[in-house]
Amino acid sequence: MTFLALYFFRRFAGFAVTLFVAALIIFLLLDLLPGDPARFILGINATPEAVAALRDQMGLDAPAHERFFGWIGGMLTGDFGISTTQRLPVSQLIAERMAVTLPLSLIAMVVSIAVGLPMGILAAMRRGKATDTALMVLAQTGVAIPNFWFGMLLTLLFSVTLRWLPTGGFIPWDEDPGATLRGLILPGLALALPQASILARVMRTALVDITEQDFIRTARAKGLTKSEAIWRHGVRNALLPVLTILGLQFAYLIAGTIIVENVFYLPGLGRLIFTAISERDLVLVRGATIALVLVTTLTMLVVDLTYALVDPRLKGRDA
Repeated sequence: MTFLALYFFRRFAGFAVTLFVAALIIFLLLDLLPGDPARFILGINATPEAVAALRDQMGLDAPAHERFFGWIGGMLTGDFGISTTQRLPVSQLIAERMAVTLPLSLIAMVVSIAVGLPMGILAAMRRGKATDTALMVLAQTGVAIPNFWFGMLLTLLFSVTLRWLPTGGFIPWDEDPGATLRGLILPGLALALPQASILARVMRTALVDITEQDFIRTARAKGLTKSEAIWRHGVRNALLPVLTILGLQFAYLIAGTIIVENVFYLPGLGRLIFTAISERDLVLVRGATIALVLVTTLTMLVVDLTYALVDPRLKGRDA
């Protein structure tokens, strides 16, 4: 078996183990919560018979291990259970909310890459000069500004003052895709600001380290300018740490949109989890949380596999 094949196998095995351990932790944490979910749903005036019937319907009387493996088996077939408050399949609710959260995260990621990478490359090329200092001050400011506050500033400028974009809300994709996309621009920009700032700092640091390597000095000795050496030989090598940051950022965007979604009244996955927690809908909380874990671990798996395409050290090695 080649080193590359073994590398892929280990990454897929790690992906499966991570999902299983995360599912076990989520199940145990929710299972150990104090109080009776059936009693909470029906209210304090519910009769013992009604509570017992609901507990039986929700499967709460079965042993913990049976409920856990039943949940795992159901998820493998796409069955995440039925929401106890909304009376709808959890998989359907997650899919509906992902239609908001996933495009929002993709917009934020595209903007952060389009802004952060050029900023980092330019700062590295102008290392020690006024341009470098100014860009890094901007990046530090972007990290320090809360995204929800930046979102409100964007709303005041582009919605209230200029009236170019809507202040919030969400129009389904099948009704008016253009209006839907316009409604995601401001929250996407708000989410992208700190991510672009972090990306710029990481890219600059990686490129500065690369420019001190022997192969860059060799390229310069062959007649390439500093900028040409960085573009031809430095950027690709600097992408390895940047890929890790991109994977972490996308996972963060998927899981951390709850505040921005509430600011812009977007019915995304973050708001779904917040509502489910407040209503003590444990089936929905469990399903939505494991969906976030799945997206996060899948993103990191893609990043790990991408290393094999970017890092020449992983090519041609034997196990």
